[in-house]
Amino acid sequence: MARLRVDAVLVQAVIAGALSFAHLHDLAAAAGQDGWKAWAYPVSVDLLLVAAWRRLRTDGPSRLAWSWFLIALVASLGANVATAGLLDLNDVPAWLRILVAAWPALAFMGGTLLAHSPVDRSARVPAPTDPASEPVPEVEREPVTTPEPAPAPDQPPALPTAQPSPTVPVPAALVDHARKVAADHQERTGARIDTDTLRARLGVPPHLADAIAAQLT
Repeated sequence: MARLRVDAVLVQAVIAGALSFAHLHDLAAAAGQDGWKAWAYPVSVDLLLVAAWRRLRTDGPSRLAWSWFLIALVASLGANVATAGLLDLNDVPAWLRILVAAWPALAFMGGTLLAHSPVDRSARVPAPTDPASEPVPEVEREPVTTPEPAPAPDQPPALPTAQPSPTVPVPAALVDHARKVAADHQERTGARIDTDTLRARLGVPPHLADAIAAQLT
């Protein structure tokens, strides 16, 4: 069925093209263009129409392409209407003879402009970038060093305590990141994250991990 539809369209196009071609030839011959010149006029009109339509399809709408497309379309439709009995082909008016005689120069200029005029591509707007695809800058972790208290002369050095020191400064960005890690751990395991796991996930010293864990409670 699809093959039959395509064939019917092609047959219709051939018939319409042949009739339009004949009308243009008859009008050119009536306007004083005899011999091979009368046959060249339909070719000139149809080629200008095809060139303008191709410019519209390949480079997008433009005033140049639309102008010459309408000029060629009016020339083709005008010839079809003029040969439908509305015009006496044995007594063609002078203004129509002038238009027919001037058509070659007009068609040559139109074809040259369509073929060699540059296309303005500056108006094309680039596609917006997706913010979600842009890489998120990582938060730089600043190493935090806490001075160890000097042991008393007569006492052995004190063992490190597990309690976090309240004087340890923790960057706010690192605390926010730790909250996300803790929430992800609780969502996957169903239990709160412990200090050792938090320290391993963040890659921070034990005393800093203790200080962060204290702010997460």
